[in-house]
Amino acid sequence: MTMSLTRTVLLATALPLLLLCGNAAIAQSAPPPAWDQLTPAQREQLIGPVRERWNGADAQERGRMLEHARRWQSMTPAERAEARHGLHSWKQLPPDQREEARALYSKLRTLPEAEREALRERWKQMTPEQRRRWAADNPAPPRRESRGP
Repeated sequence: MTMSLTRTVLLATALPLLLLCGNAAIAQSAPPPAWDQLTPAQREQLIGPVRERWNGADAQERGRMLEHARRWQSMTPAERAEARHGLHSWKQLPPDQREEARALYSKLRTLPEAEREALRERWKQMTPEQRRRWAADNPAPPRRESRGP
């Protein structure tokens, strides 16, 4: 009888805690609301930074922003995840490596496919010092001021 009473007391105290934990887990895993369900303040919080950037951009930059938005909308979820990963990796690079990457990318864009592949292979074999020298000898075009890092 004591064992049964102990179980009952444990269940009576544990059950509400389990329900609370379960509700918290469900609340955390619930998908974000649809656009129409957002409050005006939440919508403003989302679009405010884009509006500021748009208003400060010239016509060329606005065109670039629209093209990026179109391209993003056409991406699959996997492609979007890959793009986010690439951006995160880019942000982690030191400034000198970013400049090397800009120089390499700029050069690769101008080459035919066979030469592009040869340069990629050569780049993989270069030491960090050789890469720095190569980037100094083949600088990327100057960046526009309105762009981020």
